[in-house]
Amino acid sequence: MSTYRILRISYHVRCRNASSTRFVTTVQPPSIAPWSICTRYYASNTHPSNKINGLWQSLVRRWEWSVPVGVGVSLLAILQWRYLRRHPYPTDAAQLKGPVHDVMVRCYCSLPLRIISRVWGWVASIQLPVPLRSSVYGFYAKAFDADLQEIDLDLTSFPALVDFFVRPLKQGARPIANDCNIVSPSDGKVLHFGTVTSCRVEQVKGMTYNLQHFLGDTNGLQVNKSIPMKQSDCDDYVRSLLKNPSNQLYQLTVYLAPGDYHRFHSPTDWRIYFRRHFQGKLLSVNPRIASWLPDLFSLNERVVYIGEWSGGFMAYTAVGATNVGSIKVYCDRDLVTNTKKWPRYKHFEDANLDCATISKGELFGEFRMGSTIVLLFEAPKDFRFCLKSGQSIKVGQPLSESCIKPRERMQGQMS
Repeated sequence: MSTYRILRISYHVRCRNASSTRFVTTVQPPSIAPWSICTRYYASNTHPSNKINGLWQSLVRRWEWSVPVGVGVSLLAILQWRYLRRHPYPTDAAQLKGPVHDVMVRCYCSLPLRIISRVWGWVASIQLPVPLRSSVYGFYAKAFDADLQEIDLDLTSFPALVDFFVRPLKQGARPIANDCNIVSPSDGKVLHFGTVTSCRVEQVKGMTYNLQHFLGDTNGLQVNKSIPMKQSDCDDYVRSLLKNPSNQLYQLTVYLAPGDYHRFHSPTDWRIYFRRHFQGKLLSVNPRIASWLPDLFSLNERVVYIGEWSGGFMAYTAVGATNVGSIKVYCDRDLVTNTKKWPRYKHFEDANLDCATISKGELFGEFRMGSTIVLLFEAPKDFRFCLKSGQSIKVGQPLSESCIKPRERMQGQMS
């Protein structure tokens, strides 16, 4: 080998790794074109471990590849579409089940929603400066689609936001239907209506709650949530609520959005026997939450007023929710909701209202934010609702196009 080539080889030797014994030499003879480069590998140590590492590194380099973002997203979408075709979401009466759903429910129920609701109730009760009231209430009305034309008072007359929630309306803004003896108790959206044939009652389409847990023991039936109930017990419970065995039990559920009129009225002429207050939780009753959370109404805080009307049994329930500062009922001054958590052994609290009589359309109570009204009542089997699921409804609108003939016993009591 000539001296020139030896110098060129020594000049192009580079150490690729300071800790490795592997060297790379690039030789560019003068007789070869500049763009032709010959690479030779020299090793001063031929230990087997070095050979294994070299093979592994070459294998990794060989499998290195990349996918464009668009192609990757399209591939994931196709795989998800194929999965949904084989495993579609549950529809109609099918309820969500499985470990993932159970974990979601437990995580949601463990949130400190009662503390959040109490803090929100305190914030909403803070008095606003008079110059800011019109702007704040106007922004709220625009955000939640509240009708300010129905208000009889000036916006500056509401000291706090909670007073604006329970705003009174103009005289005659909610006419009460005279051609029907049962009307809508509140403004809102109809979530569900229909007959009740078992203890599993629909809160929204495809999701149910337990009626016996919702109302509690009303006719001497003992309720134990830890023991699963038999079908016969559920049927006996529903039948025991009826004053007339030939009648049927019906249900109406109305959701009050934040922009709705937050006062609720009496749906008919009826007599209240007692009140039952379940503290429960303060989960959201938004229809989207109610569509994936079973037994929502029987989990939440609620106030149940049980009595009798011309058709028979009636249960009027105001269900609490997240950020509901409190529920106020005008004929029940001892009622206090959204308080500190009760002891574990205390599940509900009863109060005797001395057979208070409430007239149809009479102001009954108010929510300090949106929530839900659940109306359970007895009527003849030929009773027909004149409603549609999902429609908006106002106080005083008729629930049926026909009148129910008063029972003789109830007619004598009301007179």
